[in-house]
Amino acid sequence: MSEPTNPHTAPVALRPRRELLAWRNAIFVIFALSGLSIATWVARIPAIRDNLELTTGAVGLLILGMSIGSILGLVASQHLLARLGPRHGMQLTLGLVATGLLLIGVGASLVPLEGIVLVGLIIFGFGNGALDVMMNVEGAAAEQELGKTVMPLMHACFSFGTVAGAGLGALASAAGLEVFWHALVMAVVIAIVAVVAVRFVPAEQVVSDELDDAPKAPWQDRLRESLSVWADGRLILIGVIMLGMAFAEGSANDWLALAVVDGHEQSNTTGALVYGVFVTAMTVGRIVGGPLIDRFGRVPVLQVSAGAAIAGLVLFILTPVTALMVLGTVLWGLGASLGFPVGMSAAADDSKRAAARVSAVAMIGYCAFLVGPPLIGILGDAIGLLNALFVVLVLIVFAGLASPAARESSRRKR
Repeated sequence: MSEPTNPHTAPVALRPRRELLAWRNAIFVIFALSGLSIATWVARIPAIRDNLELTTGAVGLLILGMSIGSILGLVASQHLLARLGPRHGMQLTLGLVATGLLLIGVGASLVPLEGIVLVGLIIFGFGNGALDVMMNVEGAAAEQELGKTVMPLMHACFSFGTVAGAGLGALASAAGLEVFWHALVMAVVIAIVAVVAVRFVPAEQVVSDELDDAPKAPWQDRLRESLSVWADGRLILIGVIMLGMAFAEGSANDWLALAVVDGHEQSNTTGALVYGVFVTAMTVGRIVGGPLIDRFGRVPVLQVSAGAAIAGLVLFILTPVTALMVLGTVLWGLGASLGFPVGMSAAADDSKRAAARVSAVAMIGYCAFLVGPPLIGILGDAIGLLNALFVVLVLIVFAGLASPAARESSRRKR
């Protein structure tokens, strides 16, 4: 999935270009590490399910634990960032990601216990949730100093990480590598690369004065400001876009590999490979999406994206032909790739309340990640995993219908 950004950054003294590029590249790497960690977990879900002899609903509850951890990480991220600074904050959260991944491996195969996997997923989710906010805040700050748009490339790096993680997961599955050893290697890689990368992130806080002053305001004023944005009908419709497309992305991250195995009766390795196809399509969509939006505008691109996701999901659910299933996966990934980042940009058009608006739609998007896994899992137990995905299809239709709400403001058009 894409992550919440902070559209306000404070002007700071310009750094030497070499230092600035090192900062940018470090954020690229951190985005990629986050994607790598998530794909490592997702690619081995079928093997973990088999090792622990879990039902589809039980897998959904495990994923719910990760989602709850992610929400807690999102809530704690601003305080961690203010207290530790970006360098140490990201070092801590990446350490939690690696620790959680290692515990998942221990509980999956070394000491097969569902409870250990659950604890690992909560820690893993907390680390990734907090990291999500920190790397986006730092990415926005680096982008401002660079003076050109690099955030889409940063999110593409996250997708590159998921592609690498899915590919390595497929290789590990094909080689019969135990989940523990796979998770151990990936946790060590993430920890070592993180230590190197964060050295190039500024130690000082670079978020805006608005955010620095926010914790000092009375809580009643902060609550009133946060709630006031929900009276904006356009923002609610942007939230519908975020909800539908986050569900489309999140349902694939959580269930696609298992749907290939259980619904289409393919091997665990094929499930990991098809998931790799999905995240590759997501990556391509994010790379080419920016120029397409600049040329044709947000609304047409979102409408075409929704159409592609609908067609792809229908094809994935209904076709018995493997090649057509893969084609459906490609369309699903391309269609789901831009909803989250475009929704963020649309929410930030009102610069006076951009922070509150972006936070609101981000929480709508993350609610999809929180509610989606257990819902699809429970329905999957009752009617089959492929049939449960029709819920996602309905939400994508609503997202497509709400697309006009993302239209650019006249200021942005000029």
